[in-house]
Amino acid sequence: MSSSSRMGRFTVWDYVVFAAMLLISAIIGVYYAFVGGGQKTSKDFLMAGRSMTALPVALSLTASFMSAVTVLGTPAEIYRYGAIFCIFAITYGLVVLCSAEIFLPVFYKLGITSTYETLYTGIVIYAPALALNQVTGFDLWGAVVATGVVCTFYCTLGGLKAVVWTDVFQVGIMVAGFSSVIIRAVVVQEGIGRIVNDSYHGGRLNFWDFNPNPLQRHTFWTIVIGGTFTWTSIYGVNQSQVQRYIACKNRFHAKLSLYINLVGLWAILVCATLCGLALYSIYKDCDPWTANQVSALDQLMPYLVLDILHDFPGVPGLFVASAYSGTLSTVSSSINALAAVTVEDLIKPYFKSLSEKKLSWISMGMSLFYGGVCIAMAALASLLGALLQAALSIFGMVGGPLLGLFALGILCSFANGIGAFVGLVSGFTISLWVGIGSQIYPPLPERTKPLYLSTAGCNISSGNITSTEIPLTTVFSTPGAERPALADNWYSLSYLYFSTIGTLVTVVVGIIISLLTGGLKQNTDRKFLLTKEDFLSNFSWSETEQPEKVEVLNWKPFTMADEGTDNPAFSHIEMDVASDKNKVNGLHI
Repeated sequence: MSSSSRMGRFTVWDYVVFAAMLLISAIIGVYYAFVGGGQKTSKDFLMAGRSMTALPVALSLTASFMSAVTVLGTPAEIYRYGAIFCIFAITYGLVVLCSAEIFLPVFYKLGITSTYETLYTGIVIYAPALALNQVTGFDLWGAVVATGVVCTFYCTLGGLKAVVWTDVFQVGIMVAGFSSVIIRAVVVQEGIGRIVNDSYHGGRLNFWDFNPNPLQRHTFWTIVIGGTFTWTSIYGVNQSQVQRYIACKNRFHAKLSLYINLVGLWAILVCATLCGLALYSIYKDCDPWTANQVSALDQLMPYLVLDILHDFPGVPGLFVASAYSGTLSTVSSSINALAAVTVEDLIKPYFKSLSEKKLSWISMGMSLFYGGVCIAMAALASLLGALLQAALSIFGMVGGPLLGLFALGILCSFANGIGAFVGLVSGFTISLWVGIGSQIYPPLPERTKPLYLSTAGCNISSGNITSTEIPLTTVFSTPGAERPALADNWYSLSYLYFSTIGTLVTVVVGIIISLLTGGLKQNTDRKFLLTKEDFLSNFSWSETEQPEKVEVLNWKPFTMADEGTDNPAFSHIEMDVASDKNKVNGLHI
């Protein structure tokens, strides 16, 4: 099935399908630029007027969480390492629970700032374009520029409301792309039973590995514990995600959106897993990566699509559209978040005389600016080459200490600025130490456990290629080079624990330093902390009188106050604006 002579290339119909996806995304932006009077205020533009309901926000959260890395990378991960990746289904549940019950109650009242996303958005645009170009012949820079321009266009015109509803459309495209591959693979393999049977005999159904060794790349414990910290740092305290929570019309809808979104996460994970198992079933005797048909694992899915769907014009274009839907949703979230941070934290405090109409226009200008920056960053990403994986890993290391910083502030009322600063620096130092060390001295194959790949069934006239199991290597390692003592223990720690270590070090050091320096000297407004009332924030107890007193749990709507918490990016303390009852906005005196 894998002969290169049978491989197709992109046709006109594939480009038409891809262009249609971009066009519909742009139309959604135009629609929300003018419907309901357009974006009259910065609040309308950046926060959708705080009028969103749970379902569209839930789908938007799913789309933003699942980038093109999911569409291209997760099936390849399962092909190479097996279905133990599915344990992330448990992790997603824990991440949503932590986000909804610990962080959301506080962030709904306040908000956070996250401005380290700009380079990542460029990588998100460029990386899938490169993978798809090398396999399909899809024009590389045409795709990069088109994606960046369309994304910037609908973010600039329609604001957060356009971003959310475009995400809803793009989730549908992602599921359709996955489904087309799964259905065709089942037909080619004459049933799902053969795919499952091949995967079982090939060791891909390795769901359960309870080895407690933290040096193993993926086990039940590294995925559940480490994965929860890693993804909560992205999902629970990331500006682009939190901005959606607080765009909901009340806290009940905000929490409900998270729990509905969990179903979407599971659905995407199931689709990606089935694609990964189909990859193995079809190529179990002739691995395209080992046979040099593709140069990287993330090219396997585009390769499969052109292999099994080349007789169906337009369907490969649908798959590419699904990959780019993940890209658009991620990048649009970042552009809108960066615009919110800039306007609310850097412009409003210093230009207080600006009208809401002018702030709305400035917000649009910021979206346009950051869209251009993202395209420029995509050009920069093209120059990173082998450093790309290292750059992405460093972004992961940064998330843990930031999660620890927010957890310290929300959960520890006595934590002070000195403790928070020292804790954050300590967390960054430790997580960067282990993370960079693991790039220089990557774990040995027995730690990563790559599974068997065969080329016994390939018809390669030039090859000395035989059935083999290929260890992972990186450009940073030299075969046979002397490894320091830390290389096979500290630097071999599972990458999923990088965020865990950063979080725990930040919290523990922050608590110790805060206690040693006397703790916080002033009273803290309870809205900055997680309180016991937040755990039942959507409900209230009441007693019935007849025929006897019975306690009843009632739904209690909660809307965000406009006073003192108007900033969708970060609710800073405004010390110069006094309000009633000897209180300064954000801080009791």
